[in-house]
Amino acid sequence: FKPIFLGTVHPRSELAQHRRVVNSQKCVRAGGKHNDLEDVGRDTYHHTFFEMLGNWSFGDYFKEEACGMAWELLTEVYEIPRDRLYVTYFAGDSSLGLSADEECRDVWLRLGVPASHVLPFPLKDNFWEMGDTGPCGPCTEIHYDHVGGGRNAAALVNQGSPDVVEIWNLVFMQYSREVEGNLLPLPQHHVDTGMGLERLVTILQNKRSNYDTDLFAPILDAIHKGCGGPRYRGLVGDADIGRVNMAYRVVADHVRALCVCITDGIYPGFSGAELVLRRILRRAVRFCSEVLHAPPGLLASLVPTVVEVLGDAYPELMKNADQIMDVINENEAAFLSSLERGRRIIERTVQQMEPSTNFPAKVAWSLYGNLGFPLDLIDLMLEEKGISLDSAAFNELALEDAKRKAGGPQAGQLEDTNTCLDVHSLAQLRSNNVPATDDSPKYAYTLGQHGQYEFSPCHATVLMLYRDQSLQKEVGAGQRCGVILDRTNFYAEQGGQASDQGYMIHLEQQDILFPVESVRLCGGYVIHEVTAVQTLRAGDQVQLFLDEAQRLACMTNHTATHLLNFALRHVLGDNTEQRGSHVTAERLRFDFDTKGPVTVEQLQQVEQVVQDMIKRNEVVHMAEVPLTLARSIQGLRAVDEGYPDPVRIVSLGVPVESVLTRDSEAAMQTSVELCCGTHLLQTGAMEDLAIISERQLVKGVSRVIAVTRRQAKQAREAGQCLAMEVDSVSLRMKQRSTSIPDMQNLSKEVGQLTKMVASTAMPEWQRKELQTILKALQRTANTAVKKLEMQQAEKKAQSMLAKHRNQPVIIDTVPADSLSILMKVVNQLCDKSPGTSVLLLSPQASGEVLCACQVSKNCLPVFSAADWAVAVCTQMEGKAGGSPVVAKGSGNAKGMQGALTTALEFAQSKL
Repeated sequence: FKPIFLGTVHPRSELAQHRRVVNSQKCVRAGGKHNDLEDVGRDTYHHTFFEMLGNWSFGDYFKEEACGMAWELLTEVYEIPRDRLYVTYFAGDSSLGLSADEECRDVWLRLGVPASHVLPFPLKDNFWEMGDTGPCGPCTEIHYDHVGGGRNAAALVNQGSPDVVEIWNLVFMQYSREVEGNLLPLPQHHVDTGMGLERLVTILQNKRSNYDTDLFAPILDAIHKGCGGPRYRGLVGDADIGRVNMAYRVVADHVRALCVCITDGIYPGFSGAELVLRRILRRAVRFCSEVLHAPPGLLASLVPTVVEVLGDAYPELMKNADQIMDVINENEAAFLSSLERGRRIIERTVQQMEPSTNFPAKVAWSLYGNLGFPLDLIDLMLEEKGISLDSAAFNELALEDAKRKAGGPQAGQLEDTNTCLDVHSLAQLRSNNVPATDDSPKYAYTLGQHGQYEFSPCHATVLMLYRDQSLQKEVGAGQRCGVILDRTNFYAEQGGQASDQGYMIHLEQQDILFPVESVRLCGGYVIHEVTAVQTLRAGDQVQLFLDEAQRLACMTNHTATHLLNFALRHVLGDNTEQRGSHVTAERLRFDFDTKGPVTVEQLQQVEQVVQDMIKRNEVVHMAEVPLTLARSIQGLRAVDEGYPDPVRIVSLGVPVESVLTRDSEAAMQTSVELCCGTHLLQTGAMEDLAIISERQLVKGVSRVIAVTRRQAKQAREAGQCLAMEVDSVSLRMKQRSTSIPDMQNLSKEVGQLTKMVASTAMPEWQRKELQTILKALQRTANTAVKKLEMQQAEKKAQSMLAKHRNQPVIIDTVPADSLSILMKVVNQLCDKSPGTSVLLLSPQASGEVLCACQVSKNCLPVFSAADWAVAVCTQMEGKAGGSPVVAKGSGNAKGMQGALTTALEFAQSKL
């Protein structure tokens, strides 16, 4: 309902017709000011997932009716004893110039609530805000005393007592917080109330804890059966020895949140809501394994019980139970393996640390950021070893990371002050009877005789200008502003399609162009962002000109998105739901549900289905119909968003009238969608579609990127060229050259081709095929090089053995093309003569000398290969390194003779 509060709701949408609404919402809170994940489980009434019962008024009833209806429901319908209820109201805030909400207080007193049960509280408790800016207002909360018995529990309200808890919050939206922080009265007053179902059920079932109700009891029983430990007893704080009861609450709460989120298409991931869910899952896994000592898989085994409890209210849970269990099990396995890896890293780091120093912050940050290793677990493990973390340095790294994220893409996504009308300007436009923009001319285009698209010109009148969050009648030259017209043929960004580009001209000065940089729709008004080349005034007559190539490309890609949606369902099955899409002139992006990675064959089939529809040059039928009628269509594809009424239907190949006839299954056989976008009139103009990328965003959601027309043709040509190059390398590989340099060059070529295949825009099915071939070729080339090097090394080793028969030390020079071959010669010599220590030098044409050595195990630890190589290479002004058994290095040819002498002297001194 946010667009209603902000006034940005489209006047023709279903949402705009609402005045009074009641609903139930699935809510997840696991961070921010409302709830901290770490607190869930400590008490008996906080949750990550809960069901919010709400009633709403949009410019209809206000404080009197909202409080009256709440009191009637609680005391008369639910028959909750009045003496157990306490209400709070906003006490005012002098710093904001806000007086106490005495109007609300007086409403409660008139309803018969005793004055001792009507309590004032400050801003932090009784003033609700949606975010840093936007609609906000005072609220009144209703609290329940679980103890009762005629006592006065006023002193326990808002004190975090488990006995006196808030059950219902009634928010009165009457202000808007501006960017500068000041509050302005809203043009319309709204009511938004929320009551937690879990807390209400606790009262109605006469329980003291949410976890004792039938919403949680079956899950707690299932946990007990799964872990075999002591039963849940509802203990908290110090009484809960070993945090066993807390673990029960954490696991029961978190598994509900996981079930609901995964069903709604949110999967554990690395940013935003996905990251929050990942933390919820990992916290639950830790409590299962560390506190309840349950075997892996307990968490997923609870899913059927959650489905049993919530399935009637949310049937989608039943449909997705198997998928939820798979996601939980996979993520649990990944986390447990990360924990093991993290433990090893901590062990290794501690061994390498200097005594009495702090654990390095960089290692801790890497464990936390990359492996998702919980911070408290790092502290715990270090504490066991008597070591502490360098907290100051760690906090600095966390701060740097937060700054980097704040300065990332999100920082630039603040809504432009010239294209997004604020709530006050929208109210002013409506009170001044400024009509909503007629944007129907955006659909005014036809096919010419030769198949070219013809776009009708559009004359319009400037109704108002918008700059720096205020409406203006005039804007001077050089200033950026939003232009509101009576009509437009420009498409405003919505429904995943990018806005049109182009320019407008002043009818009196036709030689001056005003480029249109972006177009936005706000509350029914289309705002064109321009930089005024000359003064623009309300009342000016303008003519609009689209960038026709850009518009046609967007139309092509939007129709292609519909074809792709249909083709994916056709190939992958009817459960393939759209998760999001974005259409630009360059390409289209489409996100959808999937059970696993899309195979090469499936990608080919999807492209084939689309190409068949392109070849048939299907007519794209479009018509506006009443929303209720549109929603009755069998097989209709629509995403979960507010649509205007009447709504536009786009049907490929089947007239809209046929789709609408009773019992018609036409929408099952073709693409039929609700869509406000601009489309081709016939599919043939698309020419081709190539899927150039497919990847899983998170488990269960895939993203494809596709191109059409000339770009699709170029992608196919690029794919063919690379396929020919791969064939050529394949052929040469089969000829099995006996030359090491030849095979090394082939190996290098395969590596370069692998990079090109990964980065070139080409059909994804072909990319995957070529990557499989190249992977095998790389293995073949590497094996062949190793084999040839071994053969060469064996020959050289044989001749060396003949020269230095039965000697305890071999020091010599030998021709070798690489350090790898030289090392193999040394290995072969030591294998054939086990008691011998060997050091070989190999002068290269470049003037470099390669060095490799191996020491017989009988000579350890006195004789070290690493020390031997360092002594020799230092003599040649070079470097070396290795282990006590084998080492290698290089140096300069000038010092080679001296190096041979040093090698012998070093060996003699150690033997």
